[in-house]
Amino acid sequence: MLTGTIVNALAVLAGSATGLLLAFLAKRFSRLLPTNSADLGDRLQTIIMQGLALCTMYIGISGSLKGQNTLIAIISIALGALIGELFDLDKRIHRLGDWFQHKLSKVAGEKSSVSEGFVTASLLFCVGAMSIVGSLDSGLSGNHTTLYAKSLLDGISSIVFSASMGIGVALSVIVILLYQGGIAMLASVLAPLLSDAVIAEMSCVGSLLIIAISLNMLKITNIKVMNLIPAIFLPILLCTFM
Repeated sequence: MLTGTIVNALAVLAGSATGLLLAFLAKRFSRLLPTNSADLGDRLQTIIMQGLALCTMYIGISGSLKGQNTLIAIISIALGALIGELFDLDKRIHRLGDWFQHKLSKVAGEKSSVSEGFVTASLLFCVGAMSIVGSLDSGLSGNHTTLYAKSLLDGISSIVFSASMGIGVALSVIVILLYQGGIAMLASVLAPLLSDAVIAEMSCVGSLLIIAISLNMLKITNIKVMNLIPAIFLPILLCTFM
């Protein structure tokens, strides 16, 4: 039942480890460059991060176009923001990220943000139809094909993101296991609720949050994305009554 989810998590871990290794090697070799190139590593990290932000924005825009009912997206975001602010999820998740960073400071490095990598990767790897449909297929029929394909994509993506955003990307496996594993284990209960229309609206709302992440990565905004997370699940209720 959980084979596909476990493979997905292992792929992200392997990709993250590869990305961290590449970042470490790049940092070591940059010290061998002439003095006037000492800031090359920082400049490369900045331009790569900006490029990743643009790619993230593209993913968000593409996913947001899957929605069929704009009103559901608007209500979901509004109510989700209210719920998120009441519980202050952003503050809680950043506390968790800061705790991880304190414990893993020798690995993560002083300049990396565990919270940023954790939140960004968790949304990118868990928002979307492949995550939901693949988990449902795993739970209902034992068909892990969709999650295997997703694992390949996530593994490659995690190499690039972990090289720029650090070890926080690897920690996203916690969310992958809880989210996709939970859907797979509750597939028989959730399947009637997660119709094609609901999945499309969930993907739309989640993709809007991915756009917000890309804007944060570009330093254009400082949106508390985690406080909007409840919005992703509200289409399950709204599609039923609308």
